[in-house]
Amino acid sequence: MPGSIKGRGAAVQPANPYVAVRLESDFEHVAEDAEYLAQLGRPPTEYFPDESQTIVTENDSPDIGFRYSVNPYRGCSHGCAYCYARPYHEYLGLSAGLDFETKVFVKYRAAELLRDFLARPAWQPKTIAFSGVTDCYQPAEREFRITRRCLEVAAECRQPIGIITKNALVVRDMDLLARLAEHNAVRVSLSITTLDPQLARLMEPRTSSPEARLRALRELTAAGIPTNVMVAPIIPGLNDSEMPAILAAAREAGAQWAGYVLLKLPTTVRDVFTDWLRRTYPDRTARIESLIRSTRAGRLNDSRFGHRQVGTGNVAELIADTFRIWTNKLGFADDHPPLNADAFRPPRPANGQLRMF
Repeated sequence: MPGSIKGRGAAVQPANPYVAVRLESDFEHVAEDAEYLAQLGRPPTEYFPDESQTIVTENDSPDIGFRYSVNPYRGCSHGCAYCYARPYHEYLGLSAGLDFETKVFVKYRAAELLRDFLARPAWQPKTIAFSGVTDCYQPAEREFRITRRCLEVAAECRQPIGIITKNALVVRDMDLLARLAEHNAVRVSLSITTLDPQLARLMEPRTSSPEARLRALRELTAAGIPTNVMVAPIIPGLNDSEMPAILAAAREAGAQWAGYVLLKLPTTVRDVFTDWLRRTYPDRTARIESLIRSTRAGRLNDSRFGHRQVGTGNVAELIADTFRIWTNKLGFADDHPPLNADAFRPPRPANGQLRMF
């Protein structure tokens, strides 16, 4: 499919390394069919049921700030060109490119599964992140409300929840978030990559605008819900110079904490991002790729724990120094105190029978 695709970050379908057979597009016989080619340039988002039998995922990565997470959706129509979650679609026999943002799987039973999980006698309440992989407030949530139903369970149980999203839709659920905040059991992180609406639309085509995310920070803070800003990902040569302005705007909007993550380009994400970069900024591609490599020991990715989030080398150190100087100057809190789990109460089982002990 030639050229950029309106409203999509990806314009390619990288080969799935787990599939032996690959379908190649051949436009030779439709070169004169303008209507057909126009349809290819506007692929719709399709939704499929996800029949997962569990909803809470556990990880033991030493450089990730949560152990448990809930992902109501697989795939994400936000279409962020750099999204590290794209390769997860390959486990479904699909592509990390257009498939990831046009074929979204919906976990309709997520709230029921979460209730069952929290009702387990063995559960010792710890913070659960929404989401560890794809955005729990992506456009699908407006229609399916899976995240909201999961939050209804969490609010009932006073289960501590950490949320990270790029979508201002999170303010829709302020009633539930406020109930959790009464017990110090929630924190919401807004990811802001740029303050430039044009760059955001090119790089993150179906996310909320930067101003909408800042407005969400203000509304959440005004409602007494603790907020955090994630300047993520930092892309050397593209948005790294915006870090001070993003931090200042987020702090003015009420964010109490801040964090950042350096761009990660694992496996086929590299194909999607570098294709996007060459289509969008052809005159800057070589410099940006060179700067990325300078933070990844000459490569485009470094998967080592302790290095993958922040990088190495002079450019990475400069980014880290800039973050430290500006968070101190702006008065961001130094650490993230743990959310409160003492108020947790198990949910009433679906059959209505209360536990004896």
